[in-house]
Amino acid sequence: MAQPNHDPITATADAGAVLGAYLRAQATAFLRALRLHGEGTAGGADAAEGSDAARSLRGAARRISGSLATFRVVTESPWADGLRTELVWLSSTLADEHAYAARLTRLMEALHRLSGSPELPAPRGSAGALTVGSARAGALLERQLTLARTRAHSATLQALGSSRFHAVADAVAVLASEVPLDAVAARGRVTEVLVPLAAVAETRLSAAVAALPPVDGAHPYNADHDGPWHEVRRLLRVHRYAREALGEDVSRPAAAGEALDRHRDAAEAATASATAARTPRIAPATAYALGVLHADQRHEVEAARLEFQHIWLPEPAVTPR
Repeated sequence: MAQPNHDPITATADAGAVLGAYLRAQATAFLRALRLHGEGTAGGADAAEGSDAARSLRGAARRISGSLATFRVVTESPWADGLRTELVWLSSTLADEHAYAARLTRLMEALHRLSGSPELPAPRGSAGALTVGSARAGALLERQLTLARTRAHSATLQALGSSRFHAVADAVAVLASEVPLDAVAARGRVTEVLVPLAAVAETRLSAAVAALPPVDGAHPYNADHDGPWHEVRRLLRVHRYAREALGEDVSRPAAAGEALDRHRDAAEAATASATAARTPRIAPATAYALGVLHADQRHEVEAARLEFQHIWLPEPAVTPR
């Protein structure tokens, strides 16, 4: 996984030197992950190794694109805009296959857990419906998500073999040795250039967090509220990468980001179970099992929101008596 700057950053350091070091490090991490991914594909490495390489590749791509967005004025802007667009495309393409596989694993584990729970009531007149329907629900989800994963895998292979991808890889290879910087902004001090730009990213995040719907448990099944939370997750990641570039401790943003990752995973798993439940002509027991699964994942969504708030928002002050 790509790491933040490790060299000491002083207040008088040039903004271009600090940003350049970070971008070169991420470009090197990108190329290393790309080599491992290529070797794994050619050599038939196991799924775990291939997944790790793809995850590292996506992480480096996100760090580069996020930093180019936050610190755009310090770079040659047309170059930064073009590379950022291509890296977002690549990261999104690579993420799909892993997302479908992880979603299937999550739902299968949840079905197994729920079908063995004595606390779940069966609908009237159909005792044990969850146990009866869970196998069929699992088979239905496996068919749908495996098909989606296969299509995503084909799209990934097509993307990695395209001229568009090779152009991105060539651009990152150049970035590993030379960062196109704005001649004026790059000579400014870190505290005068990079720190204010990172503060802008933090302000955007704070505004998005403040606008989130309340987490009161009253509407756990309202998927309309998911969008603002996904946007906070994106902005938190941009904020985290900006702080990484400045060599700061990012343990708190990382922990909050993990909570929002779980939120995203649970929300998408709930959507997948709801989609499966709308399959025509499925048995009532199967539909019931999928409904219980959907409810379980929506409660996981609510739990992840509460966890994020516990990590990110300050505790209310206690007035001494």
